[in-house]
Amino acid sequence: MKANATGLKTTATKVRSTKKIAVPAMPVVIAKPARRGRAKVDIDLPIVPPAPAEPVGTSKQARLICLLNAASGATLEQMMSLTGWQAHTVRGTISGVLRKRLGLNVVCELADASDARRYRIVAVGA
Repeated sequence: MKANATGLKTTATKVRSTKKIAVPAMPVVIAKPARRGRAKVDIDLPIVPPAPAEPVGTSKQARLICLLNAASGATLEQMMSLTGWQAHTVRGTISGVLRKRLGLNVVCELADASDARRYRIVAVGA
């Protein structure tokens, strides 16, 4: 301790502050629970074999080719009822798929007795 100007020793005293200091409130952070992984399942599931591939000859295109291979051929209405397609789809399939892609010789003939055209597949040399 130091002596003052009068030479007397003073004792140190604690001074308490009466002012309250405003301290901003800290947000309380609540810890999130740890994420759980996927549950492990010990159940043996039955192995289901894959669905069998469509057998050859059962697609609409294959049925259409079989119908056109007949000696009498087929009318547009017969092909529409066989496939469930509209007329423009049947004609497009004949033109685009059967003639161009598959290279089949599909001929269209006007039947004598009726106005219906008959489509059929003929051999290339015939």
